[in-house]
Amino acid sequence: MITGFWKKLKKPIMVLAPMANVTDAAFRQVIAKYGKPDVMFTEFVSCDGLVSAGQKKLLVDFMYTESERPIVAQIFGSKPENFYKTALLIQELGFDGIDINMGCPDRNIEKQGAGACLMKNPKLAQEIIRETKRGAGKLPVSVKTRIGYNKNELSQWLPALLEAEPAAITIHARTRKEMSLVPARWDTIAEAVRIRDQYGSKTLILGNGDVKDLADAEQKIKATGADGVMIGRGIFGNPWLFDKKIDYAKMPVAEKLRVMVEHTYLFEKVLGEHKNFAIMKKHYKAYVNGFDGAKELRIKLMEGAETAADVERIVADFLRTLN
Repeated sequence: MITGFWKKLKKPIMVLAPMANVTDAAFRQVIAKYGKPDVMFTEFVSCDGLVSAGQKKLLVDFMYTESERPIVAQIFGSKPENFYKTALLIQELGFDGIDINMGCPDRNIEKQGAGACLMKNPKLAQEIIRETKRGAGKLPVSVKTRIGYNKNELSQWLPALLEAEPAAITIHARTRKEMSLVPARWDTIAEAVRIRDQYGSKTLILGNGDVKDLADAEQKIKATGADGVMIGRGIFGNPWLFDKKIDYAKMPVAEKLRVMVEHTYLFEKVLGEHKNFAIMKKHYKAYVNGFDGAKELRIKLMEGAETAADVERIVADFLRTLN
């Protein structure tokens, strides 16, 4: 059943994927400023941790600003009672929705019976959705998952999810076994839409996997009948991704580097006390790419930058060589 902000969105719906140590509070603020999608998700956070003594440390991943709305808190776990308690907390924190991760292939997550492991246990998955909805009040609850564990099991797995009536289901078009090692199979998204329609469900179906840009997203939506698309890796180095008016290929190098410096200062301000600066460096590989001198600049940033001021200085030196 479509509830909350999901029912107000115009289709096709464009969503920013949750990515651990990538779509943190600082990067989302940059994206909200330069190319805002229809919906943003936080990085995923452990339910078990959020109801433990370690809650305060984890709440860093739930920081957000008004500019990011609608903002959805993504959570993972395997204990229904902790999903209920966490949903109550997420309500208090003022989020617009809750998303349950049922697709992460990380071994440490799976050891907890969470993430992709839930595809092996549809009854538990249903109970988790129900308990999250019970704690969520008026907040819509959605699910992010895959097409199956070792093989395509959508015909069994998707109806089990639909029975619990989440507002939206995002389907990464690969199995857990495939990780991201094979091309996403978008024919399975069309299959998911057919199953949803046969079931008479109103739940939104969003596709995910290998979406390069908005044009690619729109083509995939047209081909599959999906209600929208979630884009992940395409956002690396390109916070303008969701802005139709921006031609990234024609953007001046100086502008890309200016926003990279802005992003770094924001990371330092918002997350500097909580996260290692090395997390920021993975973004430099994406920002600094595809132009003359990019490799040399990238090496200098990776080896010589430990603060935002360092990054600003290295970039300024590089830009002087261009003039």
